[in-house]
Amino acid sequence: MLDAPFVTASDPIKTILCQPALAKYRIPVFRALAERDGIDLDVWYSAVRGLSNVEPDGFRGRPVSTWRLPKLPLRWEPANWAAAGSNADVIVMSWNANDLALKPALGRARRHGVGTVLWGHGYSKRETPFRKRRRDALGKRADAVVLYDRATADKLIADGYDAGRVFVAANTLDGAPMEAARAAVDDGGTSVRAEHELGDAPVLLFVSRVSPKSRLDLLLQALTELPAAKLLVVGGGDAMPLRAEADRLGVGDRVVWVGPVYDERRLAHYFAAADVFVYPAMIGLSLIHAMSYGLPVVTAAAVERQNPEIIALVEGETGLTYRDGDAGDLAVKIRSLLDDEALRQRMSDAAIRRVRSEFSLSNMVDGLEAAIRKAAVSVSR
Repeated sequence: MLDAPFVTASDPIKTILCQPALAKYRIPVFRALAERDGIDLDVWYSAVRGLSNVEPDGFRGRPVSTWRLPKLPLRWEPANWAAAGSNADVIVMSWNANDLALKPALGRARRHGVGTVLWGHGYSKRETPFRKRRRDALGKRADAVVLYDRATADKLIADGYDAGRVFVAANTLDGAPMEAARAAVDDGGTSVRAEHELGDAPVLLFVSRVSPKSRLDLLLQALTELPAAKLLVVGGGDAMPLRAEADRLGVGDRVVWVGPVYDERRLAHYFAAADVFVYPAMIGLSLIHAMSYGLPVVTAAAVERQNPEIIALVEGETGLTYRDGDAGDLAVKIRSLLDDEALRQRMSDAAIRRVRSEFSLSNMVDGLEAAIRKAAVSVSR
């Protein structure tokens, strides 16, 4: 017999949500979840190298340690094990098969009558049968799983997951600050154009941390075939190798390395100054960011190697995709947008509509709340 109390409709569901880090972009999600009636939320978070944690805001937060094995992707998240033996009604854990604590935590939670939710991609960009078996062995032990997109959820159901235990919380950003920042730009981006001496040139924009995974080298190659265009790169990271590559290709004078900009009001001016947002590979929430400002997006067509947010891009409606790894095709797709102002405007309007209707913060929180309530009911029977 389970030793957890029955959770009624009037009882607040004591929920512990375990995270590998407390990133700034997650704060609005957890705050909105904590504000839902009947959800009593605690967020336990550890730390990820290269990502700074922020302070909890609007919810209770608790920092915990993480044990990582040197030179291996494996780790042990103590928070998962501790939460599984706590007085919580439901725990939400990251669906990461490399966490050695996850399987024993699922077993411990079941023994203690704690409902379990696994939250993650539900697939690997480097999928193998072994990786899938490991992931499914964990997913099918949980009371509910939450995915970032409907297509992946449908695949899991087709693979034998109980449809009643599969939920979708489309990953997104809080749209309110972006809408306010966009509305406050009253110069159409002319201040940024003047500051960086862009003149009337077509402007391409990249906003994210500079990383080899993003394949900015391909964008620099594409720029050689777009002699009128200029590129703004907004983000931290090691840009020195790419600066050297830009000079070698002869496009260094048309690339502005802005560096990191975190203020949304300032970022809004960069989005307003740009014509097209280009993220050559491994795009994620940057897609939602760009679409929220109404910028057409160009990225790789290799959906299986993209992050789940790629589902927001509708080919020919909110952006275009190019043949993965083909700088020439990337240039062709960018040029087709730069040459057609009417098409860019249609895509701009469609992007904003799609984000507002399908990738709102409330929709994401709805998915998380539904999974939590399902897990609470599952252990109370």
